[in-house]
Amino acid sequence: MTTSTPGRVLLVAPRPGAYPTIGDALSDASDGAVVTIASGEYAETVELTGLRVTLAAADGATVVVDGRGADRPVFRATGGSLALKGIEILAGGASAIETEATELTVQRCTVSGGRGPAMAIRGTTAFTVTGSVISGAEQGILVDGAPGRIEDTTVEDVLGDGITLGQGADPVVTGCTVTGCGLRGFYVYQYARPVIEGCVVSHTGYEGIAVAHHGAPVLKRCTVTDTRGSGIAFASGCGGEISACRVANTAEPGISIAEGATPTLSEAADPGAVGDNALDEMLAELDGMIGLPGVKEEVRALVDELQVNEWRRRAGLPIGATGHHLIFAGAPGTGKTTVARIYGKLLKALGVLPEGQFREVSRRDLVGQYIGHTAEKTATVFEEAKGGVLFIDEAYTLSRLAGSGGDFGQEAIDTLVPLMEEHRDEVAVIVAGYTGEMVDFLAANPGLASRFGKTIEFENYSPDELLAIFGRMASAGDYELDPGAAPVLIEHFRLISGDVNFGNARDARRLFEKVRKAQSQRLRLLGRMPAVEELRGLRVADVLAATAR
Repeated sequence: MTTSTPGRVLLVAPRPGAYPTIGDALSDASDGAVVTIASGEYAETVELTGLRVTLAAADGATVVVDGRGADRPVFRATGGSLALKGIEILAGGASAIETEATELTVQRCTVSGGRGPAMAIRGTTAFTVTGSVISGAEQGILVDGAPGRIEDTTVEDVLGDGITLGQGADPVVTGCTVTGCGLRGFYVYQYARPVIEGCVVSHTGYEGIAVAHHGAPVLKRCTVTDTRGSGIAFASGCGGEISACRVANTAEPGISIAEGATPTLSEAADPGAVGDNALDEMLAELDGMIGLPGVKEEVRALVDELQVNEWRRRAGLPIGATGHHLIFAGAPGTGKTTVARIYGKLLKALGVLPEGQFREVSRRDLVGQYIGHTAEKTATVFEEAKGGVLFIDEAYTLSRLAGSGGDFGQEAIDTLVPLMEEHRDEVAVIVAGYTGEMVDFLAANPGLASRFGKTIEFENYSPDELLAIFGRMASAGDYELDPGAAPVLIEHFRLISGDVNFGNARDARRLFEKVRKAQSQRLRLLGRMPAVEELRGLRVADVLAATAR
């Protein structure tokens, strides 16, 4: 009878004299054995108890262990030690690697697929994961209670959390990349105390790094970008340290510290910096609009209130319930849509809304063609707008009193009212239309008016303001307007501003297009190719021709 020698090397290869499978080799292995695996695909799963063994790809070999046909882990170990080196692991109905109280070493491995965590490490035995890639799993790496190291490893394209550290686990995670996670990049919870250093987290469905249930991580020199939630978030009761971390292009606030959380912040880890910069940019965009002094004042007042509420929250002071739904009343062409877009960006910069996206709809987007269809369409549009602004233009056309809305339009209003209250912290609904008609719109449902916190009036542009708008259109199109055309334009705007259908900036846009057409007709009559200066020049004659039509 042949017995195996401790520490011997066993070869797995598809050739005579070698073990045909990893399982066959392990059946002869004893403590300290090294199983060297030749290139090939091995459709099997491995379960070890108390054995100390190394499974390594042979030099230059491509080794694939395929467990996709099984509903159990590809590698499961309890006690002992398991080292996996240079192996590609394909998981199926369970984890790729699952250990309990095992000294686990994973080096230069590629892990993909599987149900639950791709790699689940439990117990109090130290582990090491280095130079590996985990992708395409339900979750990335789960560590419960264990100390150890995760170094130079990438976790990408997972449905849930990238790296989860819980049950008092205190590993060092350094130089890792976590990207493309449906939930959070790092989730630290249940008294875990990891050191996370020099890691890059991006493109997560929720927070980049989330700390909960008395977690206390040390975060050093990490970069968190492009997350749908806050970059770094500490829940109440959590502690730790944030040092020299960079947060960019995330939901606001970039670093969220809940009341009762006590992490220390140092070396430019500023929870308000990202939001303040974005806020300044949005306010500058608002100020850059022509005219609208009253509108700008109202929006700034709203921003001031929201900013102070955020400061009170950080200071642990109570905050009253606030709604973000608004009424924009006034004639068309007065910048209501543009201001609504900026308002959504401001709410995102303030951390009030997670995304700040803009969804513009009108009656046809909300109203169906049969009973029940309208409620379905309206609810779908509302759901799509969550996290940002739902802008309903000419909203008065939905009401019965408007004459054109009918019962189906009323059904849209009746569907919106409870949704606006139930989700008032998740979406900002802005309704827009003529001042008089909006009064009738608000009367269409007893609870509608109370859903809106403020009405902002958009006044008609003055002739001088319309001239400035016309000038911007010309500059944007790389045209040069003859200064002598200014009096002609101002007089034209003065005459049309009293018309019942006056369209403000829309009329300025239509006139600009007519002036361009007049210039084109004039240049065609030259009988030659115009010079660059002629192609750019809008003359008084062009303006006179356009205003005479």
